[in-house]
Amino acid sequence: MERPRLMPAIVQDASSGRVLMLAYMDEEALRRTRESGEAWFWSRSRQEHWHKGETSGSTLAVEEIRDDCDGDALLLRVRPAGPACHTGAESCFAPWLWRIVAERAAQRPEGSYVVSLLERGAAAAARKVGEEGVEAALAGAAESDERLVEELADLWFHSYVLLAARGLDPDRVERELRRRHERR
Repeated sequence: MERPRLMPAIVQDASSGRVLMLAYMDEEALRRTRESGEAWFWSRSRQEHWHKGETSGSTLAVEEIRDDCDGDALLLRVRPAGPACHTGAESCFAPWLWRIVAERAAQRPEGSYVVSLLERGAAAAARKVGEEGVEAALAGAAESDERLVEELADLWFHSYVLLAARGLDPDRVERELRRRHERR
């Protein structure tokens, strides 16, 4: 079997402009994408075509396909129906810690601290954020720099767990901060 000529395909959310993922397409994947209106790619690991969302339900409705100036890369502007990343994060380019939290939330591995918090619900995760926030404030007021960093790490981590418990992506927080900044 002849190996297909692959082109990198950058997948971008058409409404937010956020880069969601990078995958590869050959001519057949491109044809299937154009015909179906949903993204198809070539899996380099499985050596087969795959329809994004076939098993997860998180499809990518393609609004526009652009090629770059050299014709050796593609940009797919899409409307995602669910997270683009297999970890459960909206983007494969999410912060590494969020990808871990999202993956644990989606896969629920036994013995996971994230899972144990999520199983107790959003209110329990919110209480943990409050507790860690107080500890961070106290460390910032009267403890060493190292202690402040440790407590802020706990606060950020538990904030991610709270977002996961509420089904939210940290990109929502980022967008809100950007909106506030641009309003000035």
